[in-house]
Amino acid sequence: MKAIIAEKPSVAREIAQLLGAHEKKEGYLSGNGYCVTWALGHLIALGMPEDYGIRGFNKASLPIFPNPFILTPKKLKTAKGYEPDPSALKQLNTIKQVINQCNSIIVATDAGREGELIFRYIYHYIQCNKPFERLWISSLTERAIQDGFKNLQPGEAFDGLYQAAKARSEADWLVGINATQALTIAGNQDVYSLGRVQTPTLALICQRFLQNQNFTKQKYFQIQLSHRKEYTDFTSLSLLQWEEKKQAEQIQKSIEREGRAVVEDVSIKTVQEQSPLLFDLTELQKEGNRKFGLSADEVLQIAQSLYEKKFITYPRTGSKYIPDDLWTEIPELVRILNTSDQFKMAVSTLKFGNFNKRIVNDVKVTDHHGLLITAKVPSAISTTEKAIYEMIAYRLLESLSHVCIKQVSHIMIKVHHYEFQIKGSTILEKGWRAIKGILSDNENSNNKNEVLTELPEFKIGDELKISKTELLEKVTQPPKLFIEADLLSAMETAGRSIENKEEQKALFNIGIGTPATRASIIETLLSRNYIIRKSKTLHPTNKGLQVYNLVKGKKIANVQMTAEWEIALDRIEKGELNKDQFMNDIQTYTTEITSELLSLHIHQENILQLKCPKCQQHNLIIKEKIIKCSEEKCSFILFRVVCGVQLTNDHIKSLVTKQKTPLIENMRSKDGKKFNASIYLKGDFTTAFEFK
Repeated sequence: MKAIIAEKPSVAREIAQLLGAHEKKEGYLSGNGYCVTWALGHLIALGMPEDYGIRGFNKASLPIFPNPFILTPKKLKTAKGYEPDPSALKQLNTIKQVINQCNSIIVATDAGREGELIFRYIYHYIQCNKPFERLWISSLTERAIQDGFKNLQPGEAFDGLYQAAKARSEADWLVGINATQALTIAGNQDVYSLGRVQTPTLALICQRFLQNQNFTKQKYFQIQLSHRKEYTDFTSLSLLQWEEKKQAEQIQKSIEREGRAVVEDVSIKTVQEQSPLLFDLTELQKEGNRKFGLSADEVLQIAQSLYEKKFITYPRTGSKYIPDDLWTEIPELVRILNTSDQFKMAVSTLKFGNFNKRIVNDVKVTDHHGLLITAKVPSAISTTEKAIYEMIAYRLLESLSHVCIKQVSHIMIKVHHYEFQIKGSTILEKGWRAIKGILSDNENSNNKNEVLTELPEFKIGDELKISKTELLEKVTQPPKLFIEADLLSAMETAGRSIENKEEQKALFNIGIGTPATRASIIETLLSRNYIIRKSKTLHPTNKGLQVYNLVKGKKIANVQMTAEWEIALDRIEKGELNKDQFMNDIQTYTTEITSELLSLHIHQENILQLKCPKCQQHNLIIKEKIIKCSEEKCSFILFRVVCGVQLTNDHIKSLVTKQKTPLIENMRSKDGKKFNASIYLKGDFTTAFEFK
C-alpha cells in the first residue's frame, strides 16, 4: 500500500478518483493499493514561547532562541490562551494511521515552498522515517496528474526547497516573536505586532500616506494653442509652466497678436510594443484589483478555486514564461477558446502556425510556469471566477500575438521664443492590441476603440495658424495613496529603491515576500487594525501610524533587509547557501532589533490605574480589545469592543467603580440594528445591557 498526502480534501478526492481509491474512510480514501489522505493547510507549526516554558512577556527572557525548535499541532486562540485545534489533532491522527499501514509515501501537497513545509513538518512531528516520493504538477487536470505519477521524483530532490521553507519559517518566528514582545514590553504591555515582512510593508503604506498628507499643492499655468492643417484639428502645449497667472496671461496675449507658429523640429519614429507575457500571481492580483476592485487575497482565492476545478494551472507562480516542452500544447488551448463565442473574434486575429514564442523560456520558469487555462472548458462558475478566467485566457491570446506597431510623432513649434509641443500616434499594425480591440493604454476610456491622435504631415519651416489660445490652470498632484495593485508593485520591486547601484542590481527582481504570500501580508495588516480600506485605497490607522513612527529607521522596518532575505532563501533552495549560516545571521539581526525596540521610550497617555473588581487586589490591564486582571490566577476578563463600539476610558472607569457605564449610543445588534444602552456588571462579574 502507498500513502498519498494532499494539501486539501478537494485535491485528495481528485487524485483518489483517478487512482481508483473509491472507498470512503474517516479522513481518507482507499482502494487499488492506495490510501489517499490530506492535511488541512498547516497542521503543524512552530511552538509558541510557552511551549519552551517562557510565560508572559519578560524582558529578561529576550531574545528567545529555541534550540531546537519544537513542532506542535496547530493551535487556536481562546480566552485562556492558545489551545490545540481539535480538527487538526483528529486529522493528524488519521494521517499517522494511514502512514502506519502503508510501505511508502507520495507527497502531493502543493508544489511550492509552503506545500513542502506542510508535509515535512507532519513527517517529522509523527517521527516517520518511511521513504517518500514527490508528485510535482502544475495543474489538476487528469492528464497532468497522470503525467505526474509517471514522473514521480525522489523526496530528497526537494531537500533544498524544504531547507529554504524551514529557514523562512524559523526566521519569521525569531523576528516576529522577539520584536513583538520587545515593543510590547517597551509599550507597557500595550500589545503590538511586528514581523519580518509585515512591518516593512506597513512602512511602505505609512510613508506614502504621509507624503500624500504633507504634500503642498501648487498652482501652475500652461498655454494651449489650437491649429488646423489639411482638414485636421489638433492642439499644441507650451513646454514652459508659469507660476504667476499675470505673466502667463501677458505671454498668451503676445502669442495671440502674433497669430502664427513655425515648425522647428519634426521627429517621427516607428515604435514596436511587445505583446504582454503570461500572468504570474502578482500580475494577476494587480490586474484584478485595477479592473474589478478585488483584493489581492480575493484574486488568490478565486484563482485557487479555478485551479481546484481544473480550469487553470497552478496559480501561486512567480513566472510569466512556459518551458519549451509545453509549447506543443498551446495550439490546443487556442482551439478550445475558439469554440466559445466569447473568444472567437479574438482568436480570429491569430495565425495558426505563426504564434509569437516570446513566452517560451526554460531559464525563466521557476517552480511553476506562467498562468494558463487548461483543456477543460469552464462550467458553473461564479461571476468573479468568470472574470478572472477571461483575464487569463485573453492574456494567453495576447501573448501569442505579434508586436503592435505605432508611428509616434513629436513636433516642436515656436511662437516668438516660446516652444510648444504637438504629440500624435498612429497604429500601423494592431498586433496584440487587436485581441481585445483596445488600442490605447487606457482600458477605462469611454471609447474602447479610440485611435490615438493622427496628425497631418509637417516639415521644418512650415507656418501654422493659431486659431485659438487657452490658458490652462493646473495643480501639482500629491503621490497617490496605494491601491492594492500599486502596493503589490511596490512590494514586488522593493529592491529597486535602494540607492547603492550594485545592491540595487542584485535585488532588482526581489521584493518583499513572495507571490504566494503578499496577499496574506496585506490581510494580516488589515486584521491587526494597522491599515483599513477606504474605497479602493489603503490608509494606515492611528495604531498603524503609531507603530510606524516607533520603528521607522529601525532594522525591523528595513525594506532592503527583507529583500536580501528572499535572495538568501533562494540560494538555500539551490544549495548555494547553508541554512545554519543564514540562521546565524538571523539570530544576530534578531538580537539587534530586540535591543533597539527595548530601548524605545513610548509615551503613554491617560493610563487608567484601576483595581480588579473581582479580586480587589491587582490592577487591571487595559488593552485595545480586552480588559483583564494582571494576575493570571484571577479569571476576570471583559471584551472592550461591545456591539461595534470600543469602550472609552470613562466607560471602563464607571463600569469598574460604579458597576455601570453611562448610556452608550449607536451600538449595533447582530442583525445590524442600532441601539442605545448602558452596560452593567453582574454579580458573577459578567456584563449585561440595561436599556433606557
